[in-house]
Amino acid sequence: MIRGFTGYIVAFFLVVAIQVLIFNNIQLSGFIVPYIYVLFLLLLPFDTPGWVLLLTGFLLGFFIDVFADTLGMHTIATTFIAFSRPYVLNLIAPREGYETGTKPRVSYYGLVWFVKYSGILVFIHHLLLFYIEVFRFGGFFSTLLRVIVSSLITLLLIIISQFFIFRK
Repeated sequence: MIRGFTGYIVAFFLVVAIQVLIFNNIQLSGFIVPYIYVLFLLLLPFDTPGWVLLLTGFLLGFFIDVFADTLGMHTIATTFIAFSRPYVLNLIAPREGYETGTKPRVSYYGLVWFVKYSGILVFIHHLLLFYIEVFRFGGFFSTLLRVIVSSLITLLLIIISQFFIFRK
């Protein structure tokens, strides 16, 4: 588990390294690309201040852009999901609210809640990223199919990570 500020810095660079060195080199038919690095933003504590979320989203996307040579596409997508995260959390909040000291994990709120939460944000991320990449609405449905399939693969990898990394 991540402990303190230093742990988050290490996790940040670890996620960037894993994305750049492993997942950026996995492209199934050039169609499906898993972007596991969004996991870092998804797992930040509930009480993370908004400015920290936005700065973290920006820096995360910036580092991926630098290593992937993608000219700001990831920066835009991660900054937007960092902005959207509090709204999504409010939208799917449990009736009694979030318990103090808990984090957005399967072990705290269950698989269904976590799939809703991460699924919405991963889909938003991929939607922005892939449509910025093609920068046109020609081939709208093929890009949408790419968004859906890549989101599902990314979501599956994120859920698997919950069971291997964050066991209760």
